[in-house]
Amino acid sequence: MTDAAPWLVVGLGNPGPEHARHRHNVGFMVADLLAGRAGLRFGKHRRVVADVAEGRLRVGGPRLVLVKPLTYMNLAGGPVAGLAQFYKVPREQVIAVHDELDIPWTQLRLKQGGGEGGHNGLRSMSSSLGGKDYLRVRFGIGRPPGRQQPADFVLSDFSAVERKELDFFVDRAADAVEMIIDQGLEAAQNRYHAD
Repeated sequence: MTDAAPWLVVGLGNPGPEHARHRHNVGFMVADLLAGRAGLRFGKHRRVVADVAEGRLRVGGPRLVLVKPLTYMNLAGGPVAGLAQFYKVPREQVIAVHDELDIPWTQLRLKQGGGEGGHNGLRSMSSSLGGKDYLRVRFGIGRPPGRQQPADFVLSDFSAVERKELDFFVDRAADAVEMIIDQGLEAAQNRYHAD
């Protein structure tokens, strides 16, 4: 890892208030929480189509660039690659936070590299970054009920029951991001995969 380079934490989601509470936007929710914890404010980046917040996790802590791409999900990789180049961030210091259909609701899974599992945001990131060896915080949203199509499910709001737990799990995902940065992926996996 390169000490001089910041960590690039990418919350994946779709822009606009109509998407704000969708399952597909948990990445934005986690990025917003991380910014709030660190006292950072998002603003438009001058070179790429993204909201960016720069600073440190805490005083004396590692440098951090929080990113919410303002393209739609399937084009998110362009802004991410542009920012990685702008800030000289190696792929192994890029963390994507995203919804994951193949993980049950309330579970987190952390990994480096691997497939995209049909997730258009990850597919775009892998293509634009020129590799898949970035880190992922996979936020389980579970499979759609009945015959509902996955595309419709991810673009719908959380259920009333899920909303009661949502803030807790967004908080947990933000904790996982911080632990990856502070202690490394393996330590974070040992902590968050035990549940």
